[in-house]
Amino acid sequence: MTTIYSAQWIVPVSSAPLAEGGIAVSDDRIAAVGTRETLRQQFPGAELRDFGPAAIIPGLINSHSHLELTAMRGYLENEEHDFFAWLKKLTIARLERMTADDLNVSAQWGACEAARAGVTCVADASDAAVESMNALRAVRLRGIVFQESFGPDPRLAQENFAKLQAKVTRLRELETALVKCGVSPHAPYTVCGPQLELIARFALLEELPLMMHAAETLMEVALLSEGRGAFADGLKSRGIEWQTPSASPIQYLKQHGILATKPLLAHCIHVDGADIETLGETGSKIAHCPKSNSKLRHGVAPLTKFLEQGIATGLGSDSVASNNVCDLFGEARYALLLSRSGSEWKNLDSDLSAHDVLQLATRGGASALGISEELGALQEGMQADFAIVSLNGTHQLPVYDPVSTLIFSSSARDVVLTVVAGREVYCDGRVTNVDEDRLRARIKEIGQKLAADGRR
Repeated sequence: MTTIYSAQWIVPVSSAPLAEGGIAVSDDRIAAVGTRETLRQQFPGAELRDFGPAAIIPGLINSHSHLELTAMRGYLENEEHDFFAWLKKLTIARLERMTADDLNVSAQWGACEAARAGVTCVADASDAAVESMNALRAVRLRGIVFQESFGPDPRLAQENFAKLQAKVTRLRELETALVKCGVSPHAPYTVCGPQLELIARFALLEELPLMMHAAETLMEVALLSEGRGAFADGLKSRGIEWQTPSASPIQYLKQHGILATKPLLAHCIHVDGADIETLGETGSKIAHCPKSNSKLRHGVAPLTKFLEQGIATGLGSDSVASNNVCDLFGEARYALLLSRSGSEWKNLDSDLSAHDVLQLATRGGASALGISEELGALQEGMQADFAIVSLNGTHQLPVYDPVSTLIFSSSARDVVLTVVAGREVYCDGRVTNVDEDRLRARIKEIGQKLAADGRR
């Protein structure tokens, strides 16, 4: 059975926008792209679904998220001036106050938000990876869930690595055609060098994708380059000996084999020219999270320099604990406006356009996840992952250029349909595969519990 989805505009991303266009979908693939009339002639028996004043775009790809933390939206606002305190409060809530079912609900609610936002694929870093994988499976989103690993103490490296191996074995039982697993040594300040090396070799041997937070904060830079700062003090207070490598976070990861895996690195704010060259030479990829970076006062990543170096770069929302919303239109708009504003980091990236940042949210994300042959554009033969965005709002009209309207005037709330592998996962104002009313009631309960615990 073939279905033709048509609208006032089709935005393939890989080619120029097409007026009065559409895509023909057969099973899980795009069978053809063209004008509405051409497709009707090519597929005379197909069902036609015309969305009128709207744009059909490739499914958005969120290249860095933490679905399990969705219940902490707004929970950490008072700690944002102190990232060390922010991490501590998050960790206590995550480990001591949230049950397995809480984490499952939190992850599912985050997956629902993604589906409603036109996001069809998620790269999710999670310590509750089983819950995150189950959430993606339940909502029927595509994604890679990266099982996080922690362990700054070298004496426990082998033990922590064994725990990771056991978790990955369990995750592989949950893999489907849409949802895969990977590994994530959390960050240079939470995972020791020997453990990084074990995980890097494991990822290469088992052909597992690897994601890691890197070069996110000045505290991280101070720890690695000089052995001082809040992270250094925290390790010392726990009796953990830290041998300062006197290197940048990127060079440190290279020394311990992480860059040999061609990893997906989230943030990469505090990098210099040598680091960027190293990232390009090693085939590393970047998840650019501009709103989270700014909200937590971490700084501005040199986006254009990444692109000039040919580094595959996607957009990430990070967790809604540090962003508050999963909205890649907003993320793309902020990335573009920030690149034009300049800062003390001297990253004046004024040549970027609306088309460039839409690329980041689609094809760039697909490249960053290593799936660009299947996703990221509307082309014949590719997976039928797409979203339809209304362009008929008061805040959008008139429309002179659909890409500019998408980036500068639109948000996640304008999405009216999300399709993954040819199946509609969000339509008519509802996520189709889960009970949103039950999840809504439960996420409120979890929020009330966390708020009450926080007042004690």
